[in-house]
Amino acid sequence: MMAASIREKQTAALKRMLNFNSPLMKNTAAEPVWKVLIYDRFGQDIISPLLAVKELRDMGITLHLLLHSDRDAIPDVPAIYFVMPTEENIDRICQDLRSQLYESYYLNFISAISRSKLEDIASAALGANAVTQITKVFDQYLNFITLEDDMFVLCNQNKELISYHAINKSDITDTDMETIMDTIVDSLFCFLVTLGAVPILRCPRGNAAEMVAVKLDKKLRENLRDARNSLFTSDTMGTGQFSFQRPLLVLLDRNLDLATPLHHTWTYQALVHDVLDFHLNRVTMEESTGPENSPAGARPKKKNKKNYDLTAADRFWQKHKGSPFPEVAESVQQELDTYRAQEDEVKRLKSIMGLEGEDEGAICMLSDNTAKLTSAVSSLPELLEKKRLIDLHTNVATAVLEHIKTRKLDVYFEYEEKLMSKSTLDKSLLDMISDPDAGTPEDKMRLFLIYYITSQQPPSEVDMEQYRKALADAGCNLSPLNYIRQWKAFAKMAAAPANYGGSGAKAMGLFSRVMNTGSQFVMEGVKNLVLKQHNLPVTRILDNLMEMKSNPETDDYRYFDPKMLRGSESSVPRNKNPFQEAIIFVVGGGNYIEYQNLVDYVKGKPGKHVLYGCSELFNASQFLKQLSQLGQK
Repeated sequence: MMAASIREKQTAALKRMLNFNSPLMKNTAAEPVWKVLIYDRFGQDIISPLLAVKELRDMGITLHLLLHSDRDAIPDVPAIYFVMPTEENIDRICQDLRSQLYESYYLNFISAISRSKLEDIASAALGANAVTQITKVFDQYLNFITLEDDMFVLCNQNKELISYHAINKSDITDTDMETIMDTIVDSLFCFLVTLGAVPILRCPRGNAAEMVAVKLDKKLRENLRDARNSLFTSDTMGTGQFSFQRPLLVLLDRNLDLATPLHHTWTYQALVHDVLDFHLNRVTMEESTGPENSPAGARPKKKNKKNYDLTAADRFWQKHKGSPFPEVAESVQQELDTYRAQEDEVKRLKSIMGLEGEDEGAICMLSDNTAKLTSAVSSLPELLEKKRLIDLHTNVATAVLEHIKTRKLDVYFEYEEKLMSKSTLDKSLLDMISDPDAGTPEDKMRLFLIYYITSQQPPSEVDMEQYRKALADAGCNLSPLNYIRQWKAFAKMAAAPANYGGSGAKAMGLFSRVMNTGSQFVMEGVKNLVLKQHNLPVTRILDNLMEMKSNPETDDYRYFDPKMLRGSESSVPRNKNPFQEAIIFVVGGGNYIEYQNLVDYVKGKPGKHVLYGCSELFNASQFLKQLSQLGQK
């Protein structure tokens, strides 16, 4: 029995909410009750990666609107609200009540609402004579965003408030730090309520991760002690994956590894995130309008933006998001060849149905009158969907390939892998930085920072001057380096540099399928790099703690068990058995490279499940911006 994933659990919680907070019956063939959904941006970000518009419609949602937009009254329809319990949201809800916009109100708060704010709503309802119309008020504890079966982030709106930059800036006050930690703990608490588990907590000492652990332990304790209102009762806990053994929650600080978030990558999902605009599972790309055939002097055409959703239902994406890029290009090509062989079948089906020129939407609306038609009706939409996904991945992969070729990302990836695994280099770092044909200034800065972070001995002042000059000549902004130098001096006192294991990429022979001339993908000059499995620092720490291995790196990690009555803190685990389930959470931000590394690690551990979470998800360019702000003199 495969464990219920966090994606399934959060989706089920949302569907229950959209069903007026009552469980969905499997066998009801009845029409759903029509209703409107009112959300704020936070609610929108939680729902959009999990439920498509069609699924909302199936649940009876005819309209979904932002709370702070101009909304017309629809007096005979119930409204489901899904919003954060903020001052301005509460004010707006009170205004809706006074304006009598809807027939009844189901108020769902993403995170628990305070007593005083609840009283504000109550008095507004009294004043508006609408008390009977507020049907239910619920705390949903859904204040986190699930992006994969095994991956979540805390937030997308206001993420700068809990960013790496916010936590690490030198002039942060204690009260600011408290606020950031409370925000993170509130979301993690929601995540654990939705998961239905009280974990054992482990964390290193002396950083933001420890502050989060202490606060989370306290919050879980208080909730467990309040037996009447505990959110972790035996009836919610008995179900699902955690009934036999509790999970391990490892809290880590981003500072333990600053190289990985800057690393160039070679797997599909991480590359899409690195080089394209990929956000909450959606890629936004500019469509190329083809060769310019507009008359000379005409204004250039405005490029269209196109959105592609990379979802759980997309089988190609699910299978290949962790594959090395050349393999992805090859697989897209294969799918394309297979589809072309079926294209005649599509034409045949369309002509049976008298639909030659029809658009695809109309095809699904047809009623079936003959057996022939019936089979056509059932197989055509499936073929068209296949075609849509192939086109999507052809476009996305082509866009990624453009970046690889123009910036020589394969060369960067291979070189950084060598740096991180301390292998011999075939070209000097200075040459890489000075090569005008390889990479953007940002690529060069990333490469140099990885060298600097992972080097055992920092370069001499003389060398450093040479590097700074080469980077400046290449057009790099040197602010991130200022910050990393301070950070390294400070980290040296705290601990030895992270060890990146025996990583490395091996170049294989040329690609077979994508090298023949008929291919969509012109891969000439791109290295066919194959990955060797190795554990990044985060994965290695998880392995130590999950498998109960003794290791100087993790032996003095703190240990919290919120279920123990007396909070007798010790770093000695009481539980000596390895864990089957673990959640690893990075305070200060995470990335798809780390996520993919954990996924690959778990593949070799049958029966084990690992979830990856982070306070925000950034790509190298976004992370570099934060380092740059921290390093501005």
